Amino acid sequence: MSEDVDVDLREQTFHNAVREVIIFLLLFILLYVSSYVVLCYFKRKTDNDEMYAGEEDAIVFRISLWLCTFTLAVSAGAALLLPISIVSNEVLLLYPKSYYVKWLNSSLIHGLWNHVFLFSNLTLFIFMPFGYLFTESEGFVGSRKGLLGRVYETIIILCLLTIVVIGLAWVATAMFNEDDHSKETLFDVWNIYLPYLYSFISFLGVIVLLLCTPNGFAILFTVIGQLVVKPQFLRDIEDDLYAVQLQEEDIRRRINLGNHMHVPGKIANGHTSPDLLQQQLLDVQNTISVLEKKKKVSPWRRNLGYPLVMLLLLVLTVLCLLMVAHNFFELLVGIKALPVGAKETVVLGISSLSTLGSVGATLEIVLILYVMCASVVGFYSLPFFKRLRPVPHDTSMVKIIGNCVVLLVLSSALPILSRMLGLTNFNLIGNFGSMEWLGNLYIILACDALFAALTTLCLTDKFTVKVRTEIYNRFLMLFQRDSRRTWSFSSYINTGTKDE
Repeated sequence: MSEDVDVDLREQTFHNAVREVIIFLLLFILLYVSSYVVLCYFKRKTDNDEMYAGEEDAIVFRISLWLCTFTLAVSAGAALLLPISIVSNEVLLLYPKSYYVKWLNSSLIHGLWNHVFLFSNLTLFIFMPFGYLFTESEGFVGSRKGLLGRVYETIIILCLLTIVVIGLAWVATAMFNEDDHSKETLFDVWNIYLPYLYSFISFLGVIVLLLCTPNGFAILFTVIGQLVVKPQFLRDIEDDLYAVQLQEEDIRRRINLGNHMHVPGKIANGHTSPDLLQQQLLDVQNTISVLEKKKKVSPWRRNLGYPLVMLLLLVLTVLCLLMVAHNFFELLVGIKALPVGAKETVVLGISSLSTLGSVGATLEIVLILYVMCASVVGFYSLPFFKRLRPVPHDTSMVKIIGNCVVLLVLSSALPILSRMLGLTNFNLIGNFGSMEWLGNLYIILACDALFAALTTLCLTDKFTVKVRTEIYNRFLMLFQRDSRRTWSFSSYINTGTKDE
């Protein structure tokens, strides 16, 4: 009887493992295809120096593109870890005995976190360095040219680089860790040095997110404002369009008549410059295209869309600030635990992560994705990293590799930052929560305070810059006017003195 139970248990375990592998494979295929489409959109189409220099270079760049696609898929998976986990918890809480969600369990979510951590290490320390070195390699001097020569050069340089990095990690561990055993385990790479390096890179990613996200909040208002049609209250678009069309006809008539009519601008021999007329015609045509787009938009959307979108962004930003402040005071008082991963296995479907239930969980997901979008926008708006910004159909392979590394670091740090700021109460699973600096209260409080202060400062600067500029201009005009009056009065006194 016990043997039958053991056989059934092994079969059940085997079927669960196969089901998890199939789910992971389907999710990976979806992310990989989406990432490949995105990279093909940004990849340079006509690059004579790279893609069409020869069949060998074509193979090299194709392999590098596959590695970048894999890295971008892992980045997307890391960014979706918390949303997927929160949704799974709420679904299991709402339908605990449903037959259709039996495949969704704690083991599946734990496996997802562990696989993302594993592939993040592989892509960050092996695939991306290999892709970059493989792209730049030409083969050793004196060796036979070809694809194998470039592979040998890449592998040897990568091995030397790995030895240097592991040596630096060993030195850092020996300096900051007083445990004598850590100084002796030089070859224990997987259990000590890779987690140590990943912990350092995650901390660096959290710092970058803390600096970029507040700036991204402010820039998102400008970016979304450019995409949404701004309202035109008390104005008739049809009348404006009709007036601009008349202006276009007038300019075309003057061009056809050979500039016999006078308009303000550059004048040569009493006639308007043809180049100026052509420029005016282009400006008028651009205005007509903008007005025609606005005309196609419904009045409700044209007059209410922009205010509602701006209000939504403001509400999301304020909610982030409130949740960070609430988390700060709870940590300060000691009500809330530090964001260190739970030692015991996290079981899903026991209780909701928010006091508001499913609504609160949905709000947490929206805020996490909003923070990710703001961080990416803020990062590419920094002065030094603007050159790294990808251009559609004109991004080189080296830039693509750099962007993939940046997105991997930011997305891997997103779950940690979200838990540190209190945007969610979902515990970090696996090695994501095993980083020692997450147990330092002062670091967590400093990060929360820095995020709140920078966000408040950026938003204040964003919404008051026009008012401050106008006040400055008014004071400047007033100062110039007083200076002019003082100068006039002094001149009058000096003139009267000379007359006497």
